Amino acid sequence: MPDASEDAVPETRADAPRGRAPSIRDVARLAGVSHQTVSRVLNDHPSLRPETRDRVLQVMEQLQYRPNRAARALVTSRSRTFGILSASSTQYGPASSIAAIESAARRSGYWVSTANIDSSDPRSIPDGLAHLAAQGIEGLVVIAPQERVFDTLQELSIDVPYVTLQSTERDPEHGLSVDQIAGARMATRHLIERGHRSIYHLAGPQDWIEAEARMRGFLDEMGAQDVPTTAPILGDWTAEFGYHAGRELLSVRDFTAIFSSNDQMALGLMHAVRAEGLDVPGDVSIIGFDDIPEAAHFWPPLTTVRQDFAEIGRRCVDLLLGAAGHADARPGGDDEDRPSTIEPELIVRGSVGPPSF
Repeated sequence: MPDASEDAVPETRADAPRGRAPSIRDVARLAGVSHQTVSRVLNDHPSLRPETRDRVLQVMEQLQYRPNRAARALVTSRSRTFGILSASSTQYGPASSIAAIESAARRSGYWVSTANIDSSDPRSIPDGLAHLAAQGIEGLVVIAPQERVFDTLQELSIDVPYVTLQSTERDPEHGLSVDQIAGARMATRHLIERGHRSIYHLAGPQDWIEAEARMRGFLDEMGAQDVPTTAPILGDWTAEFGYHAGRELLSVRDFTAIFSSNDQMALGLMHAVRAEGLDVPGDVSIIGFDDIPEAAHFWPPLTTVRQDFAEIGRRCVDLLLGAAGHADARPGGDDEDRPSTIEPELIVRGSVGPPSF
């Protein structure tokens, strides 16, 4: 039944509080309704008339009123917080995913709490989950590079909706990722189409899921194009490793192109080529993966594979809201209708040319 005070006439903007943050009672007074009505607006109660809801929302905007999240959680038993369990937040891809999730969550009225864990220490995983659970999270995102993290998670009970952001088949029901294999095949195909037949792959660490997927994509495309392969070189994602690997490879120089599993190692490779008095792409073509913001400013600008982190964030938040049955979930079909993989994009710049020999 609508609140009797819904028909009251709102006061003017001049009556707004000065010198302190506005409260729910300030909003109620200026909107000409009871504070219970304002609370119903905040909680999207179905009994409100649209004109009342609009009037209260307008006053909130005028006062720049921001609800107290802690107080709302006590009243509604909802924290409006998602948790992120991250084992690799210092790397570009995971860090960009976290930032995108935070941005998408804020647009839906949610906040994000991140627990960084040590993937080499299985005990840190339940500890991280316990830390997030104590904050009353309503959904969880797992950003972990190694399979062993997922092995540990499967032994635990997760009682909130969750999404994993890795290309692993361990938990397909909850997985969401950029198609790393397709991206690696795209990069390898681009080198082959430019005429390269002697191509090395500088891979990421052996125990990283994305590194394994990109290596598989490279080998699959080389095989499909009937191009002979050599064993991939396992790196550590750093430009320093790329530089030293490049110097060693150039001492033999039995290749014309290198596909680097990330842009930082590609930067190190470019440095090594220059240090040998050679040219990119005149003597060696190099292609990376990720499209970090600096990639367009390497010299020459780096051809690479772009991951749409903004779309990852949007899709991740939508999946969490939909799985929890929240009214905040955006329309557009059931979760089953949304693909679990996001297609990458090849960004062609100046670091790839025809082979020099």
